[in-house]
Amino acid sequence: MPDDNRLEEKFLSQEAEKRISEKLDEAEKIEIDVQTDLLKIVQGQADGVSVAGIGLVIKEDIRIQEIKLQTDSIAINPFSALFGQIELNEAVNAIARIVLTEVDMNRTLASDYVSSQMQNFDFDVDGEIVSFKPQKIQVFLPGEGKIECRGRLLLKEKGNTRPLAYTALLRPRTNSQPAMLESFNCTEGDGVSIELVTALMQKVKELMNLPSLKWEDMAFKIKDIKVEKGSLTLLVETQVKQIPSSITELSL
Repeated sequence: MPDDNRLEEKFLSQEAEKRISEKLDEAEKIEIDVQTDLLKIVQGQADGVSVAGIGLVIKEDIRIQEIKLQTDSIAINPFSALFGQIELNEAVNAIARIVLTEVDMNRTLASDYVSSQMQNFDFDVDGEIVSFKPQKIQVFLPGEGKIECRGRLLLKEKGNTRPLAYTALLRPRTNSQPAMLESFNCTEGDGVSIELVTALMQKVKELMNLPSLKWEDMAFKIKDIKVEKGSLTLLVETQVKQIPSSITELSL
C-alpha cells in the first residue's frame, strides 16, 4: 500500500505508541501498527493491531523482555479512534509471544506489588484443610526445559503454623509433554508428611494444567512454553476486551 494511503494507520499507530509509552515506567522499544484506513475507521472496523515491545516495565518492577502480539479483525469505537485511542466495541482474539528472563522474573517475584498479592492456598489432606502462604519465591532456569523454584512459606496444619523452606524442580506443560514435578525437597523446617507432599503435588499439577488464566481485561490460554537457560518463552492465545492502554493497568 502506498505511503500516502497509510496516513490513517500511521496516525493511529503513533498515537497508540504515545499513549502506551506514557503509561509504562520504561520501554526500550515499543511499536504499534494499526491496520485500517479512514473508511474502515468511520465504519468502526480495523483489520487488526500488532504490538511489538522490548524491555517493557510496568508497576516499577514488572519487566517483560519481549512481546509480540497480533490481533485478528476488530470492531472499534470510530470516534475515539479518530483521536488516536483504540477502544474495542467487542472482545477480540489475539496471539502473543512473550519472552521473560530469569533476572526479570525474580525481580518481579521480589517486588512489593507481588508480595502484596500473595495469598493463602488451601488444599485437602485426608479430609483436613491445610493452608500455606508463600513468603519468598525465586526461579532459576537451568535449561533442558526445566524450572527450579526455591522458596519459603508459612504452613498451617492441625492448628499450628510453622515456616518451611523448599526447592522444587519441574517441567511445564508443552505441546509434546504434560506438566511434570520432578522433585520436591524441604531444605529448612521439620519436613512434611507423605500425605501432604502428595496433596501438594496434586495442587501444583492442577495449577500447571489450568486451561486458561485471566487478567482484568484479558483471558489467555498458554499454548506452548519453551524453557531455555536464562529465559522462558510463552506462546499465548488471548481474548482481549480493551487494548492497548489497559494492558499496562492489569493486576496479576
